[in-house]
Order: sequence, then C-alpha cells, then structure tokens
Amino acid sequence: MGSVIVFFAITGFALFTISRIVRVVPQQQAWVVERLGKFNETLGAGMHILFPLLDTVRYKHSLKEIALDVPEQVCITKDNVQVAVDGVLYFKILNPERASYGISDYTYAISQLAQTNLRSEMGKIDLDRTFEERTNINTQVVQEVDKASEAWGVKVLRYEIKNITPPKDVLAAMEKQMRAEREKRAVVLQSEGERDAAVNSAEGQKQQVIKASEAKRQQQINEAEGQAQATLAIATATAEGLRKVAETIKITGGFEAMQLRLAEQYITEFGKLAKSGTSMIVPANLSDVTSMLQMAMRAIKLAPAPEAKIPVRPQA
Repeated sequence: MGSVIVFFAITGFALFTISRIVRVVPQQQAWVVERLGKFNETLGAGMHILFPLLDTVRYKHSLKEIALDVPEQVCITKDNVQVAVDGVLYFKILNPERASYGISDYTYAISQLAQTNLRSEMGKIDLDRTFEERTNINTQVVQEVDKASEAWGVKVLRYEIKNITPPKDVLAAMEKQMRAEREKRAVVLQSEGERDAAVNSAEGQKQQVIKASEAKRQQQINEAEGQAQATLAIATATAEGLRKVAETIKITGGFEAMQLRLAEQYITEFGKLAKSGTSMIVPANLSDVTSMLQMAMRAIKLAPAPEAKIPVRPQA
C-alpha cells in the first residue's frame, strides 16, 4: 500500500515537472518568459522547453486585433453644447515585451487617451458639423493615440464613433430647424416652378407673335410679288398690243381696218355716255362722224414712226 502511494506521488511530481518544463503556446499568442525575475525571451506559437524553477511565464498576450469599447463621455463642442459620445477602438500588440514592461495596463491607458483626444477634437467643431465630421474626428483620434501607444508596443488601427447624443432640448431645436428648412425648400421649389411656368408661357407668346408677324410679312411679300407680276403682265400685254397695232397699220388694208375700229369704238362709247346720265355736253359737229375719223387718222399719220420696235419685258 505504501509503495502505491509513493508511485502515485512520484508520477504526479513528474507530470507537474513536465508541465513546467514543456510549454505549448497557442496560435496568435505570445508569452513573455522571465528567468530569475528578469526578461529572458518571448515565446511564439508552438512547443517550448523551459528550465524548471528558473524560467517563469510572466505575461501572456494575444496577437489578434482587439476591439476596445470606449465608454460614453460628455464632450463640449465649439459652440458650447454638451453631447454624449462613445466609440470603439481597434488595436493590436506588435511588441509583447514593450506591452509587458512599458506600461502597467495598456488597455486602460489607450482608452483614456482615446477619450481625452476625442474631447479635444469635439471642442474644435460646432454641433452642426459633428455628424458630417465623423471621419475626420476618427482619423485625428487614431493618429494621436497611435503616437503615444508606439512606446508600449501597441499599434492603434482605427477608431469609430458609435453615437453622438445631444441634449433633448437641442434635439428638439434641431428638429424644428430641419422642419423649417424643409418647408423653406418646398416654398423655394414651388416658386421656382411658378417662375419657370411664367417664363415658358411668355416664351410661347413671344414665339406666337414672331410666327404671326413672319406669316403676315410673307403674306405681304407674296401679295406685292403678285401685284408686281400682274402689273408687269398688263404692261407687257399692252406693249405687245401696241406693237401688233403698229405692225397692222403698215400692211395693206390695215389703215382702213383701224378706221373701222375707231368708228365702232366711237359709237359704242357715245352710246354708253348717252345711257349714263340725263344731260350731257356734246360737240357741235357730233353728227359728222366722218370728219372726226379723218381728224384722228390725220393725227396718226403726222405722228413720227418709231425707229425701233417696242421692247417686250419677259414675264416674271
């Protein structure tokens, strides 16, 4: 019985000694080993052999990216408005030795740095710009915190603001302002629509007047051209008739035909004159038609004959 107890005691001591000598480090972890109270080495992932009673694993660090919740805090903006802001900070340990001996609690230190820098950045801008300046605020916080954490072997990757909560009275005022702005935009859009409609109507009336004036002008041009062509045609026909009469007089029997024509026209016109009124003045020798015809023919004979034919203008 005593030997069994001794066996189990020896076996337990051996297992304990082996567990202290052989250490297995998980993936994405780094263990800081001290030998006799002094930093010796950093163990990476895998199996390692340590000297019992001399080597001690003092710190264990995760090399994964860590998300740190930065508590909500009250910040004062440039226009003296208090807002509650919280966020999330992402960082990663690059040097486990510095993270172990550079600072006692790097997580707490990074959180405090993020809060102080966030208050500083929020104090540079007005409340109305805090929501649109989130990206710039996040960038500035990361830059400032990363400078300080470099000595601790910690790399700050990014910072994201989660919520910006103004006081209730400020929220109510902002809501009224947004409502007034929307109503203003609606009125402006309506006025612009009415203005555009009036401009379009005036432009349509203008085009209508222009088209009407152009149509009237074209009508007047067409009428003038028609009258000119009619006048030209009458003049051309008259000239052609006179030319034909002149040529007819020169041929045999033409002179006698002209006398007959004059006599017929004389009688016709005298008949119209007699029908048109109740009283008229007539020459003394009205019954002597022959003498009047001879007088007309004598005037025609005494008229100088033209040397050239009357030119006929071509009809347009």
